[in-house]
Amino acid sequence: MADNALQSAQTAAANNCAQPLHIVHYVWGFHTGGLENGVVNLINHLPQGLYRHSIICQKGYDPAFFARIHSPNVAIFDIAKQDGTDLALFWRLAKLLRQLKPDVFHSRNLSTMEGQLIAALLRIPLRVHGEHGWDVSDIGGTNRRYQKLRRLLKGFVHQFVALSSEAEHYLTAVIGVPQKRVQRICNGVDLSRFDKNNFDKNNLEQNPDLNNAQTLPWRFEKSQFVFGTVGRMAAVKNQQLLLEAFILLCQRYQEKAAALRLLLVGDGALRESLEQRAMAANLQHAVIFAGNSNNVPLMLSQMQVFVLPSLAEGISNTILEAMASGLPVIASRVGGNPELLLPEHQDSHLFESNNVEQLADCMALYIKHPERYQEDSVLVKKHCQNNFSLDSMVQRYHQLYQSVSNKDLI
Repeated sequence: MADNALQSAQTAAANNCAQPLHIVHYVWGFHTGGLENGVVNLINHLPQGLYRHSIICQKGYDPAFFARIHSPNVAIFDIAKQDGTDLALFWRLAKLLRQLKPDVFHSRNLSTMEGQLIAALLRIPLRVHGEHGWDVSDIGGTNRRYQKLRRLLKGFVHQFVALSSEAEHYLTAVIGVPQKRVQRICNGVDLSRFDKNNFDKNNLEQNPDLNNAQTLPWRFEKSQFVFGTVGRMAAVKNQQLLLEAFILLCQRYQEKAAALRLLLVGDGALRESLEQRAMAANLQHAVIFAGNSNNVPLMLSQMQVFVLPSLAEGISNTILEAMASGLPVIASRVGGNPELLLPEHQDSHLFESNNVEQLADCMALYIKHPERYQEDSVLVKKHCQNNFSLDSMVQRYHQLYQSVSNKDLI
């Protein structure tokens, strides 16, 4: 239904020879990450005839990641923020925005919110700010200085987007944004990309070298049970906790430990310490460090259960992708994670942040009751299909952007 509405709108715009709306997406950087992946999905699925896009990055971008955008009329710019206070950044942003003359300015998270002041001074018609999740230095949004900054800047924003109910409550109750200026738009996932029925065919067309799991440098046997996660190896993602829980699990169930595996997809500053810990526990054979991957569907297809141990999250794209792949999800009880999981899994698949015993208990469910894997796989995939389609998310953003013609905007 949502997809049909977008196609109808695109046809109407073409018939009326309307100029496409120009949206500027203002982000910290454009590298592999959940927020950035959401931007890619949004740009790729908005009606191409209605929009053109410019991505402005404060701290650079990865050309390979940018190449994931296949929609035409998309440009990317780096305004090269210097470390520390960089007042000239505002001048560079203003100069670029004067050249681009966008209809919509969409900033994301606090690091880019100050750009709303420049956008307001330049009278950009629609100014949108999204709150996607907490930084590790401000989990829960409790930093008083950051709260004050948001309150100072909120008046320059026409519409806020909260990805979770936690973020929505924070904006309205703590920052004091009127409810009518806050929309909650949950992330969506491209279900077809993670459909195992089409997986082999789709990936063969896109990249024959990555299609066959046997071409990977490691291979899992059918008798092995694989827990896994995807994410950059940074403190906020907390892969250390998952590794400790896996070690504990192998100690508890020594008779089954030989068949257990942990797949860590991603890279970052903490990788070396994680590898050293796996070796110290004599589990280097069982813990696979896959590094960064441009084929997340393939990586997820190697797992039986997905675990997200993060210290902070908004609405996690990786949880949605895991569910779309039919993987039961175990997650920390932070941010929007509880909103995504099956209602039936609220007690058994959520653990308190940084509690290794609870996480190990959640993972042990599938060791003690292996039959649960197939049952839960069907349930989570259906749950994702019914509640988190990409079409629904895109339609909500489409309606928001089209409100640029609303004369009642402050």
